[in-house]
Amino acid sequence: MKQPIGIFDSGYGGLTVFKEIQKKLPQYDYIYLGDNARCPYGIRSFETIYEYTKNCVSKLFEFNCSLIILACNTASAKALRSIQMHDLPEGKKVLGVIRPTTESINEYTKNGKVGILATEGTVLSNSYRIEINKFFPEIEVFQHACPLWVPLVESNEINSEAARIIIKKDIDQLLAQAEDIDTIVLACTHYPLLLPLIKECTPKNIRILTQGELVAEKLANYLQRHPEVEKNCSKNGTTLFYTTDQASDFERNAEVFFEKKVKAEHLLI
Repeated sequence: MKQPIGIFDSGYGGLTVFKEIQKKLPQYDYIYLGDNARCPYGIRSFETIYEYTKNCVSKLFEFNCSLIILACNTASAKALRSIQMHDLPEGKKVLGVIRPTTESINEYTKNGKVGILATEGTVLSNSYRIEINKFFPEIEVFQHACPLWVPLVESNEINSEAARIIIKKDIDQLLAQAEDIDTIVLACTHYPLLLPLIKECTPKNIRILTQGELVAEKLANYLQRHPEVEKNCSKNGTTLFYTTDQASDFERNAEVFFEKKVKAEHLLI
């Protein structure tokens, strides 16, 4: 019986992570589910995000996914732990994107000062600071919420002058907390689409990390270390896309994030 790997996101951003996962591990079957009808998640309460995420994870379990990746920072920050504790059927696994991003941060920072750019929900959860300091208590973590960045991406304003002004202001506010930050993590899966402007507005000596490649590498390592999980993942190289909103809208917008055409189906949750 086919047991695909499930990839969940509140909308389109998770496609930037999924793109790298599929590139790294093309042999597996995948189902991507975007909860586009209820995004954005970043402004919602912990309780609401947990319920929405649990709904979608349950649907992926119904599709026989044996392993699910929450390719959404807000869901990883606000719902992952509760789902792992209370909502996992026997033999199923749900993983997030925060731990894979944080557990190797010491490989990138030279002076131990790391900046986090994220949604309000992720910053308020303090998940990145907690996780980084769990692994590396000596690293200082500085956070800044960028509430306008996801709307910029969603409205396809990624190259506009307005976007450049907004991004410059947010980066300046982060660096005002510590001007010697040497590594910045883009802790939202939408943000890679703004990378050209982010680089333009960031001092050249600062390393900017996106999550896709980090998560894909860590997933490959996880599957190697957990053969009991890996053996349950089917390998036919197939991919299905579902959205809780209009399939035609998803197909049009997903191409920007996934960098290839997709065919999607509407899913009622």
